[in-house]
Parts: sequence; C-alpha cells; structure tokens
Amino acid sequence: MELAYVCDWEKRPQNSHCPSIPLVCSWSCRNLLAFSTDMKGEDEDKVSHMIHIIDTEHPWDVYSINSGHTEVISCLEWDQSGSKLLSADGDGQIKCWAMSDHLVNSWECLHCSSLDGDPIVALSWLHNGVKLALHVEMSGSTNFGEKFSRVKFSPSLTLFGGKPMEGWLAVTVSGLVSVSLLKPGGALLTASESLCRLRGRVALADIAFTGGGNIVVAATDGSSSSPVQFYKVVVSVVSEKCRIDTELLPSLFLRCTTDPLRREKYPTVTHLKFLTRENSEQVLLCASHQSGSIVECWSLRKEGLPVNNIFQHRSPGEKQPTILKWRILTTTSDLERVSSIALPKLPISISNTDLKVASDTKFCPGSRVSPCVPGLALAFHDGSIQILHRLSLHTMGVFYGSSSGPRTGDESAIKRQRTGGPSIHFKALQFSWTSLALAGVDNHGKLHMLRVSPSMGQVLEMNTTLRHLLFLLEYCMVTGYDWWDVLLHVQPGMVHNLVEKLHEEYMRQNQALQQVLATRIVAVKASLCKLSAATAARACDFHAKLLLIAISSTFKSLLRPHVLNTPDKSPGDRLTEICAKNIDTDIDKVMINLKTEEFVLDGPPLQSLQQLIQWVGDFVLYLLANLPNQGSLVRPGFGFMRDGASLAMLREMLVMIRIWGLLKPGCLPTFTATSDNQDSMQLLFRLLTRLWLCSREDGPPQDPDESLIDECCLLPSQLLVPGMDWLPLNDGVMVKLQGKTPLRLQFGKPSSAGGGSNGPLEIFTRSPSSQKMDHLRCVHMGVCPTEESKACTRCGCVTMLRSPNKTSAMKQWEQRWIKNCLCGGLWRRIPPMLT
Repeated sequence: MELAYVCDWEKRPQNSHCPSIPLVCSWSCRNLLAFSTDMKGEDEDKVSHMIHIIDTEHPWDVYSINSGHTEVISCLEWDQSGSKLLSADGDGQIKCWAMSDHLVNSWECLHCSSLDGDPIVALSWLHNGVKLALHVEMSGSTNFGEKFSRVKFSPSLTLFGGKPMEGWLAVTVSGLVSVSLLKPGGALLTASESLCRLRGRVALADIAFTGGGNIVVAATDGSSSSPVQFYKVVVSVVSEKCRIDTELLPSLFLRCTTDPLRREKYPTVTHLKFLTRENSEQVLLCASHQSGSIVECWSLRKEGLPVNNIFQHRSPGEKQPTILKWRILTTTSDLERVSSIALPKLPISISNTDLKVASDTKFCPGSRVSPCVPGLALAFHDGSIQILHRLSLHTMGVFYGSSSGPRTGDESAIKRQRTGGPSIHFKALQFSWTSLALAGVDNHGKLHMLRVSPSMGQVLEMNTTLRHLLFLLEYCMVTGYDWWDVLLHVQPGMVHNLVEKLHEEYMRQNQALQQVLATRIVAVKASLCKLSAATAARACDFHAKLLLIAISSTFKSLLRPHVLNTPDKSPGDRLTEICAKNIDTDIDKVMINLKTEEFVLDGPPLQSLQQLIQWVGDFVLYLLANLPNQGSLVRPGFGFMRDGASLAMLREMLVMIRIWGLLKPGCLPTFTATSDNQDSMQLLFRLLTRLWLCSREDGPPQDPDESLIDECCLLPSQLLVPGMDWLPLNDGVMVKLQGKTPLRLQFGKPSSAGGGSNGPLEIFTRSPSSQKMDHLRCVHMGVCPTEESKACTRCGCVTMLRSPNKTSAMKQWEQRWIKNCLCGGLWRRIPPMLT
C-alpha cells in the first residue's frame, strides 16, 4: 500500500467554519465518494451536519451539502447505479439525495422518511437482483461470458412483470426495522415492524441479502457477553400497503467471551459486518477495550443433527435431519484498538477450486494472498492500516500514517503514553469497487487516497501484472463500473501492451457483445493512453472516434424508409452495405445506387446539424492533409490511417452529406478553397476512398501509394486545413500520479492540483487566448465564455450547460448526453473561467 494523494481543508480563523470529526464514508461504483463531517459556525453551540461529495479524479472540487439532519449522520449508502445517496442520522431521519441536472457537484433531496427520535444504526438499499460473479479460475479464457457470469439472484421486491422495486431498509436502535418503497409515481410507501417480539436495544447492525429475495439483519446490543442475533426479513406489498415479516435465525456468542483469559478483556462489540452484501453466511465481529481489539470471523454451516439411537434406523432415501449453526473460522491475536473496517466489493467466488487456482495465479485484488480470497482493511487508533486475509485474518500489508510507525515490544506502549493529544487516525475507510484503492478520512477531516496493489507486495513478472490489470479492466467494461482505481496502478511503460491486449481480447468476443462494448472499450483505451507521453496522440484519436461513432449513429437514425412496411434492412444498414461494395472514387456514382428518397429531411433539422456536418468535413480534411506527416513520430490522426471501419464510416457520412446538400445547400460544410470551381466534397471523397481501399478489413493492409501521398501533400494548397481541437483539457489528478510522491491537495482550490509534475499531454495544452470549444456541439464558445458549462469527470470534455438550440434534431443529439459524456463519464458544473 502506498499513498496516492491527500486532500486537506483550507486553514481558517478559529471563529469561521472548520471541519470536525468525520463519521461515515461511502464509495459508489461511479467513483463518487461521500463522507460526512460536523461543522461549527460562529455560534459554537450550533453544529451543521454536512455531507461532502467528490469525484476522485477532482478531489478538490467538493460539493458540501448542509444536510438538514438534526443529529449526527450515522449512515451513508449509495444505490447500485451510483446516482442516488441515502443519509440517516441519530434522530431517525432518512433522506434520499439525487443529482440535480445530472451534475456530480449539484445535489437535491428527493424523499424523506422519519422514525422520530429513534436513531438509525444500519441502512441499505433493497437489492435489485443484479449480481455478477467474477471467476478467477477462468482469467485465461478468451470468453468474457466465462470470466464474468450473471448469478441467479432475486430482487428484494418486484413490481408487475418482475421489475425490481426501489426502496431502502433501516434498522433503529430500539430494534425496529423500517422499509420505504418508491412507487412508480414517485410516492413513498413506508412501514415499520419490530425485529422480534421482545424488542431490545440494538447498538450495531448490518444488512445482507439472499439469493431467494430475503433480507438478513445481524444485530447486537453492544455487549460482547450478549448474543449476536440474526433475523430474516421479508418485504411484500399487499393491497397497496407495505408488509414486513420477520423470523429469528440462529445466533452466536463471541469466542472471546468463552475464553477464560479474555472473558473480561473485550467488553464491547465495536464493529459488526457481513463479509459481502450478497452473502449472509459469513460475518465479521470486532470486540474492543480502551487500548485494544480482537477480530473474529464466523460462518453459517449446515450440519447433521444427531438423533437418539432409537431413531437411527431410517427408511431408504430418508435424509439425516440438518441444522444451521454458526462456526468460527478464525480469530486474530490481540490488536491495537480498531477505529474502522473496510470490506472489498469485488465479487470473487470462494469455492475450493477458486481458492486453489487463485493461489496458483497469485491474483490478489481486494487484499489477497494465498489462498487468494477477498481481504479486508483495518484502521487503528495509532494511525496505521492493516490488510488482513479474509478467512485466516493473517496480516498481509501495513500502511503507517504520519502519526504512526513500525514499533516493537513495549516501546509502543511507552510512546503512546508520552504522546500528547489525540493521534491522527482514520475514522472512515472504504474500498473502491475493484479493491485497488482505499479511501480514508481521518479525525482532522483529511481525505487520504491509497493504492492497494493487486499482488499485495509480491514481486511479480510484468506479464503477470499486466494480466491482472487487464482482467479488472475487462470486468469494468462488462459491468459499466468506473476504472479509475485500476489506472492508479498503470505505469507509462505498460500502456501500449495493455491497449493491444485489451483490443485482442475484445476482438475474440461474439459480434453482439462487441456491439454492446464498442464505445466502452474506446473510452478505456483513451483513459489508458493519457497516462503516457508516447501514446498521448492515440488518446486524441480515441476521443475523436467516440465523437465519430456518435455522429454516425445520429445521422443514420434520421433516415426513414420510403415505404411504410418495415424493410429487411434499415436505410442506414443499406447505406453501409452499398458503400462497402461500391469502391468507386466518384461520390456521385455511389449516390446513384441509393434510394435518395430515404434521405429526404426537412430543412430546419438539416440546418441545425450543420455544426456536426462541418466537424465531419474538417476532420476528413485534417486526416488527409496530415497523411504525409505520419512517420516515426505518432501524431494525432495516426490511428485512423489503418482503421478501415472508421474510414468506411467517414465515407458513408460524406455520401449522406452530399445528398442532404442537394436538398439544403446551407447544411454543407464550408471549405476555404483557392479555386472557385473546386468541388471540395468530390476531392475529399476520392482521396478518402483511396485511403480506405488500403485498409479494408476484407483484404490485406497496404501502405498508401506514392500518388495518394503526393495528392495529399497538395491539399493544403487547394483547401485551408483547419486546426482541430483534438482533446479536452485534462485537469484531473490521474496524469499527475505517475510518480511515487503523493500529491498534497486542498479542498476548494483547483490550482493546488498543479503542484505535481506536468502531465504527458503538455503538448496539447491551450494558450489562455485560444478559442474555447464545446466538444459535444462542435461550436466555438469564444476566448472568455460567459455561458455556464459542464465538464466530464473522466475525459474533461466541455459543453454548455444550457442548450442554445431549439430544433428537434439537435435536441435529440443533446438528449443523448444529458446524463453521461461520450466516454460514459459523469458531468460536473464548472465556472466559465475554467472552460
């Protein structure tokens, strides 16, 4: 483990707002991190309970919500999509937050429910029935379906037709379980029920789900001498009312309470967690005293029930009766006092076969060693963090904070006594969704981001490391989870091999899966190529390809068949087929074979698309004009020279634009030519077709002939070649994390991110006087834009927040990107000066 960056609060006068002790933290699958603090105002008696939300690529851009909670926030929980957040407090209030205008730094409260005066101790969204298993033993397979499989898992509650119903479940300190359901119309349906007939105090609780759609709640009153109780909860809707049924399950007593030497040593249970959200049969317990803790891992097993000899003789086929019993798997020795626990979210199965193969492959994501099973992280009051094996609880890795260090013997106790004031330690700890990063918030409000090596410190060959990272990148592609934490471990020398191997694995998938992942793999490649100066130009190509794919699909979606009956192929498919077969370099001869009536559109939609049409024309001109310059030094556009599919796509769009130009000449791209009778579209199509013929997928690749290169050399003397704004400005932390020195950042100060070394894309940075670009609408916004804008958290793509267009065709284009960027990243609002 090593520190990647630290983000601190700005130092302020004593009488102004300052963050106090953080309480809880939660990390979403979209790389959004939420944590809570208490903030005191000028009136020392008044405390605001704040929720802070950041995306990990721009940690300084914190969005702080004055939550309106009247007591300390006790729970934060993201939903499965990472777009909604639940918060609960010590007064029984639960609030559901969602993005306003789909911006990660703008949130609003959608729903509230309350259990007046009854503090919430556990909170969870109902399960939506989606569970994907990751099979380590199939990591060498070429089929994604064998590496990652959908597990049969029932939702907690379903609507008509089997659609999962949204809602959440909470457990209170008085032993009450409360369920709130979000009805399709937006109304909230709430019900409460006691966990058991005799309600008792619940100091700690956790929630897990079973494959059959049931919910399991673990609860304890906080005393290590009391049993840890387990309850089955079944939620249903009867006559438009929510119904909750509970059932008592087998309970357990901590092992330390049965040990005569430890019976009185650990009086309090401080942590109670199921090892995974979808596994209610394994639980982790931590008991503590003032200066130490002990951790126990338990498993629920089915065992044969012993019967009296009289009943030993059973009829043939009759099975022995069984009973469910909790059995302890392992326990730790005496530890420093535990302040927080984090469990990995990576859904790796732990069957005997998986353990053996994972041990052989040394694959250890989520703090894993041999035997290779998901691990866990413990934060201690001395400021250190330990990674423990999930089942054996052996220590595999240690991180020492600024106030801690390796100590031996009684020296640690002596130093603790001499230390004045409270030490810095982590109050909240969370693993990322691939378990390759660990976020911690200390008791001074600082956010710490740590890399967690997939090999847990083992020295591995480069090919093994690449295979591990490739496996997790494929997992992110299939699930749609953000891959930011995987990039933390990619060194510049790995980028080229990772991109090539990822492409090889993608090409081995069936055609249907390739179509599903077509844009996602391009976005992954773009993120990888940004990490190395040698591949920076390829990152430009991949971003351009994302825009090219989007424009092509939009143009084809506007085409309509001439006759009402549904044809065998859509007009777009027929266009692709005809352009692939017709290798003529004359654009007008290619048009003859098309049913031009399918391309007829009204004037206003065509005119509103002119800015996208202009980008296509400029892009083709730039590619062809720079063909002679593509040598040993890779420049932007190089990736398209042998990309037959992308060149064919450009060729098809030129044909569509040519036809539309006959209907509405104003929609045609504008070129500055040296000759008045120059047919620019005809010239570009002819050269593009010749380049496409050299890289067709159905033939061997060929180098462009000398005559083509000579003609391309003459292009700048015939047409004015535009400058292309290839890549959005990258202002995130990832390109600055290539060194081993951790970054020191500050909340609210983006300039502090520039303290690191210059990123590999320095050659593509813009001067302050350059025109700012709207990368989605392909229009210039001026040198100093006044319009509010939003930027992608992943690639930095910038676009205006409010649409200036009123035509349906352009609104259709803009609606495609209302929630996500071209690369799939989320949007964040940026002030005009940063565009």
